[in-house]
Amino acid sequence: MTRTQSLRSRQIHLDFHTGPAVPDVGRDFDAREFARTMKRAHVNSVTVFAKCHHGHLYYDTRRPERHPGLKRGLDLTGSQVEALHREGIRAPLYLSVQCDEYAANTHPEWLARGEDGSLVGRGGGTWFRAGWQILDMSSPYQEYLAAQTREVLRKYRPVDGIFFDMCWDQPSCSQDAISAMLRAGLDPARPEDRQAYARRVALAYMRRFHRMVRASAPDATVYFNSRSYFNLAEEGACQSQVEIEALPTGGWGYMFFPRVVRYARNFGKPYLGMTARFHKSWADFGGLKPYAALEYETAQMMAHGARCSIGDQLHPRGVLDRAAYDLIGKVYARVAAREPWLDGAKAAVQIGLFQAPAAHASAIESTGTDEGATRMLTQLGHQFDVVHPDSPWERYEALVLPDCILVDAPLAARLRTYLGRGGKVLATGTSGLSEDGTRSMLPGLGLRPAGLSPYTVTYLRFGRAIARGVPPTDHVMYERGVRILAGAGTTVLARVVEPYFERAWDHFSSHNQTPADKVTRYAAATIRGAAACIPYPIFSAFARHGNYPYRLLVGKVLDLLVPEPLLRARGPTGLETSVMRQKGRSIVHLLLYCPERRAQNLDIIEDVVPVFDVPVSLRLARKPRRVYLAPSRKALGLEYRDGRAKVTVPEVRGHAMVVFE
Repeated sequence: MTRTQSLRSRQIHLDFHTGPAVPDVGRDFDAREFARTMKRAHVNSVTVFAKCHHGHLYYDTRRPERHPGLKRGLDLTGSQVEALHREGIRAPLYLSVQCDEYAANTHPEWLARGEDGSLVGRGGGTWFRAGWQILDMSSPYQEYLAAQTREVLRKYRPVDGIFFDMCWDQPSCSQDAISAMLRAGLDPARPEDRQAYARRVALAYMRRFHRMVRASAPDATVYFNSRSYFNLAEEGACQSQVEIEALPTGGWGYMFFPRVVRYARNFGKPYLGMTARFHKSWADFGGLKPYAALEYETAQMMAHGARCSIGDQLHPRGVLDRAAYDLIGKVYARVAAREPWLDGAKAAVQIGLFQAPAAHASAIESTGTDEGATRMLTQLGHQFDVVHPDSPWERYEALVLPDCILVDAPLAARLRTYLGRGGKVLATGTSGLSEDGTRSMLPGLGLRPAGLSPYTVTYLRFGRAIARGVPPTDHVMYERGVRILAGAGTTVLARVVEPYFERAWDHFSSHNQTPADKVTRYAAATIRGAAACIPYPIFSAFARHGNYPYRLLVGKVLDLLVPEPLLRARGPTGLETSVMRQKGRSIVHLLLYCPERRAQNLDIIEDVVPVFDVPVSLRLARKPRRVYLAPSRKALGLEYRDGRAKVTVPEVRGHAMVVFE
């Protein structure tokens, strides 16, 4: 097995973005202690730095970019690699791409420029603020980076891998970019042409640098960070693995990783989740995350079959933070104990959730729709992947088309075939309809659309068939929907109640939305055979407002479409579940950690509150031979009836793993 097929499971991503004003770089570095600290912390791979965002190099070289504060003769990069290898620890190398302060300051003509000619970067409304300048990869800077990369590949041949960072599509109006766009027949005055050219540039240099690395080290991993994960179908040939950078406290939030991993895991490539030990985000020196938070973040990775990576930044003098590695060691000891039930595990899912289109593809793009859908389906306990319209989604038992999926003629044809073969579809918002809500693009829904509602806010009245357990009132819908009428053979599950009038400055009643007036003939939820519709952007509404009746409505409709879910687990709505499969066994992960708003813009976890006696029911074709908890191997009592294996988990203290063999 080559290295490209075996991504290590307990990684450190070690930053070292050290400005030239720091005078004592590597002064206290002890290679042996560095590697042994990693070993004691159960780390088996460290991405170490060759070049940082400041554009400085940390090895022995005659290039002028070598950090001016690095001790003469010290090959800091090479010493780390050699020491880690002695301990059996993998050591891919880090190179910064579009952030390079040294190159930016010595060659300002290489910088990307905005439409108004201003330089890209720094930000904050002023150039006189600390921050990164952004290089233009259509300028001669690309050759400069190639020379650095060739030197690293030659010096450390064969490298374990190269991690190229800061690799997004960067539109630019530099003279180099404008000239190249004109040669390519593009109009640099058009934003869409600039974006298209930026994508061409990125794809071209990714292919170039990928070939360069593999020519030097055929088994090396190559990864370009800061790319859109939803471009993997096109870019996968350049990516040896998928590294999902998602620091929950650093701006990504706790829903980013579970949303993206459900898409990224479907490309046959090793994948990992990357968080960090910092209280907030990267380079938060002195900020140490509570253990419970780091346990949760790595437990999420394990539950979705991902390897684990924890980010850190080495102090300029070269000494690892002892408290940080005590924390990491405790977390990684826990991961190591569970690896027999993680290695080679694949997700078992029932539902394909279409990815909502983003206004602009970036590495951390998100819409309220996809975040709300991920949150809601997770709370409902469904097992699902995220898919694109061109993905091979026919294998799923049901599809969810959330809020704004454009159904063109080819997609409509595929969906008709899918429904004809027994698949189920839930479409919400304008999915399956024209954007103006006047035409049905998916006849199987059995609807007569009547256009967008004239009311910003309406109300939902659950019908008798789905009213059980729902408070008997008209529930407010804060987002505009589509007026639809049920066609022949279509059952109305909920109706729209409209207000007296649309609220306006000269025509309003009380503090907020206008009260409900009367139930209408328009449907708020329908089902016709295997196809259901909720004509509201209910997932983005859930992300924006968190109104729990929206979850009740979607849950009731999915119960009709998927009456036998793969997994049932009764517990608090914050319970996260996943089903993973290895040869001869199914592993159910149960996670219950509760992030709290502990600061104005920061959710964090400090405490793990256990829950007891959680009933779990897994759909299995045969009765398992035994059921136990991992890693303790404590046996659980089993009841098997009607194709379902039922157990009661005595305690979920943050994360429990139930193994059905």
